[in-house]
Amino acid sequence: MKKKECNCPQGNGSPFWGDGLSRRHFVKIAGTGVVMSFFAEVFSPSLLFGTTTSNATLHNTAKSCILVFLSGGPSNTDMWDLKEGAWTPADFAPATIGQFRWPQGLLPKMADQLNRISIIRTGMAWAAVHPLAQKWAQIARNPSGATGNIAPHLGSVVSMETQKARTVRDVLPGFIALNGTMAGSGYFPAEHAPFNVTASQTGLTALTHPDGAQRLTDRWNLIKSIDSARATAELGKDASDMANFYDAAKVLIDTPNINQVFSFTADEHTRYGATNFGDSLLVARNVVASDRGARFIQVTFSGWDHHSNIYGKTGNSLYSQGKQLDDGMGALLTDLATTPGSSGKMLLDETLVVIIGEFGRTLGPITANGGRDHYLRMSAVFAGGGIRGGHAMGVTDDLGNQATDYGSFDRDVRPEDIAATIYSALGIDYTTVRPDDPLGRGFEYVPFAKDGVYKPVDELF
Repeated sequence: MKKKECNCPQGNGSPFWGDGLSRRHFVKIAGTGVVMSFFAEVFSPSLLFGTTTSNATLHNTAKSCILVFLSGGPSNTDMWDLKEGAWTPADFAPATIGQFRWPQGLLPKMADQLNRISIIRTGMAWAAVHPLAQKWAQIARNPSGATGNIAPHLGSVVSMETQKARTVRDVLPGFIALNGTMAGSGYFPAEHAPFNVTASQTGLTALTHPDGAQRLTDRWNLIKSIDSARATAELGKDASDMANFYDAAKVLIDTPNINQVFSFTADEHTRYGATNFGDSLLVARNVVASDRGARFIQVTFSGWDHHSNIYGKTGNSLYSQGKQLDDGMGALLTDLATTPGSSGKMLLDETLVVIIGEFGRTLGPITANGGRDHYLRMSAVFAGGGIRGGHAMGVTDDLGNQATDYGSFDRDVRPEDIAATIYSALGIDYTTVRPDDPLGRGFEYVPFAKDGVYKPVDELF
């Protein structure tokens, strides 16, 4: 058992320099834009004292990743790390299932999937402000820091890193987003930006030209003949990006039956919950099943900012959001676990599924407004892609506040660790430092990972 220790760095009468944190490391951390108040309240000493270069642990167990982002901040102590009290609705019907205390009345279909799921209970966000924390989770660094404005989304990094393995069969963009993201491709080429899709039963109407395929080809050849400069770098990055977009779009349009990837049946729509979220998961399932080049799919599900009406039976509440989540994720995990992939293994074996939000919500009794406010403590859910199922990492106290057992870590799990875990599962070196960033300082996929500060959560595998 790894017990929680004091979060206050100590040593030699100095709160920061005494036990191994050099001024050089402090300056590096300060350069990210993290303010001093973070050190006093939420930094663990082990996050500060990394001094040696890390050897990356690459699990390389997944081919693709589906990231489900619950925008607004879900209440993890009502869901993933259930804490019971007088506030708990009776129809949550809490039950012990393996290592989990589970609200089976709220999430009954996911209860049937717990043998495929691992949950990190000791997660901790850096900020309790929506835009900041949302982007932080998706770029693995402080958005207001020095590299925040140039940092690509995790999906863009995956797209870039898997580009070299693409074949002529890989016609889909490397990074597909359903319902948007909170970050783009940063300084990376725009071909690695999220390809934004709105789920529809009929797929993408733009894949069929209204004047017919031959007319489109004629126009395409014409513009190629009179605008050859677009194919070179002489017009700069913006023109090159646009040329790449046009080329990729033309390949997609010319690929027979590609719209089947973005389409689904009425029966599937119903089975996934008959919601936009469910439809988005359907498309995500189709994308990974097609194996046509997309290696990162984000599905954003908004509406989790329950400052009021969290236990309401009507309107936006934990019940309405929970049912959509439960219907969609229950169907997705079932389908992935029972559908063979291109490797011969089941799709779930080669697809990492991750569920996170930007932070959690306040603990214990609900507020006078009937809700829960923003809170840094959070949980993260993993399945598939080499993740062992039926496992809960870490233990928190009776309210879900302090960690009483961190699990394999000796500290809270941060968004940077989640990013390192995703990269490691996909076989991407999370300690990479690219020399091509416009600031000329070396762009780290996960800041300080090369120093051993952040790392994959190996206990999940």
